[in-house]
Amino acid sequence: MGRVAGKVCIVTGAGSGLGAADARRLAEEGAQVVLTDVNAAAVQAVAAGIPGAVALAHDVTDEARWAEVVAETLSRFGRLDVLVNNAGLVKFASVEACSLVDFRLHNAVMNEGTFLGCKHAIPAMAQGGGGSIVNMASVAATKGVSTIVAYSAAKGAIVAMSRSIAVHCQEQGYGIRCNVLVPGAHDTPMTAAALALLPPESAGLGQIQGHGQGRPEDVANLVLFLASDESRQITGTQIVIDNGETMA
Repeated sequence: MGRVAGKVCIVTGAGSGLGAADARRLAEEGAQVVLTDVNAAAVQAVAAGIPGAVALAHDVTDEARWAEVVAETLSRFGRLDVLVNNAGLVKFASVEACSLVDFRLHNAVMNEGTFLGCKHAIPAMAQGGGGSIVNMASVAATKGVSTIVAYSAAKGAIVAMSRSIAVHCQEQGYGIRCNVLVPGAHDTPMTAAALALLPPESAGLGQIQGHGQGRPEDVANLVLFLASDESRQITGTQIVIDNGETMA
């Protein structure tokens, strides 16, 4: 117990799924957690079950709101130690079927949302002497999945951007680590809703049936490790958690 005691953490997309599990796990190990989500009612419901948690309505594509979220975190707790950029969405479409509107939406929420989170969190973390950024990518960033072109593009950008951010923070001597998680399918409401739209013969369903789905807690345990000082020598790397889906 107490692996992140005294740390203050922001977790985006915390109204359900991986984000909610991340926030609960961090709080279990002693962190003060600020949960954010575009769905205010959902994130308030999750935060209500976590002692001392703060819930904030938050559209991660809105830069002004990012500044407010970081400022409110500092006002309440006096510091920021951990940022988990988890907010995301997925809509199935191939490159020929995907609209430019949907492509830009995926990029805005995941790629730009992650960029804005890092941009505004880094000065606050540096002021406090360092911290840990955990960005959420996907195996779709490293393998070809024809039916989620926009999602794959956004997640791939997060992988590359995370390396750049890690190097920048080291060059500046901020004491801030930045790593990226690369999950396969996990049993979350977003995954369930997306899979329900796939036909039974879909290759995506076949991949999941072959490797199974993880539990949100599996990812949350990795987030906890990267948030804690146990991982103080780990930065600029990606950690795959997919039960061997990308092994072959």
